[in-house]
Amino acid sequence: MKKFWNWIKNEDGSRTLYLNGAIAEESWFGDEITPKQFKSELVSGEGDIDIWINSPGGDCIAASQIYNMLMDYKGNVTIKIDGIAASAASVIAMAGTTVKVSPTSLMMIHNPLTVAIGDSAEMKKAIQMLDEVKESIINAYELKTGQPRAKLSKLMDGETWLNANKALELGFADEMLFEKNETQDDVMNYSFSRQAVTSSLLDKLIPQLPKAVGIPVDVFETRLNLIK
Repeated sequence: MKKFWNWIKNEDGSRTLYLNGAIAEESWFGDEITPKQFKSELVSGEGDIDIWINSPGGDCIAASQIYNMLMDYKGNVTIKIDGIAASAASVIAMAGTTVKVSPTSLMMIHNPLTVAIGDSAEMKKAIQMLDEVKESIINAYELKTGQPRAKLSKLMDGETWLNANKALELGFADEMLFEKNETQDDVMNYSFSRQAVTSSLLDKLIPQLPKAVGIPVDVFETRLNLIK
């Protein structure tokens, strides 16, 4: 059976899931075993998991099932987008406890699509169905990003492509992969060290300054105290 996912068990006991390629409908429609198989593999272990996504999207129903399974998973789910998370794949990404994006990655969100055949009544049903599917997708985006529904709807209308910085700005992602940030402790230690060096240098220079500027020591100390 062809699958679009692949589980890797790491030496430390943790697990990594790779979602690569299109989330193809033939893997789900008419095949009740596949969703069950994915869930059985997901819950076959425990603990936190990493999920790497590189997918142009695909079937929104399949994406919804994966999203719900990941949201219901007991451990932390770290999503890492290393290529593209477009369309239905962007919905899966919203299930991450933490979503990390590569500096070169892309996300894309758009309105759901379908093919409909029939008379005007059937067309109206298709339109209504698409509207409801869109609202369900917005639910996932809103829950993750905190953005207003109207804004998310407009972004979907425009088939919006998001680079890593834009995804972070709008709340679709939480962190940048491979970014080297100074921790607050590092900054505090650096500031403390610089202050210590400055103070040490001044302690050595101040006793020599009265002679250098040619004024009595007592006058210099008086002026120094006024500055302090």
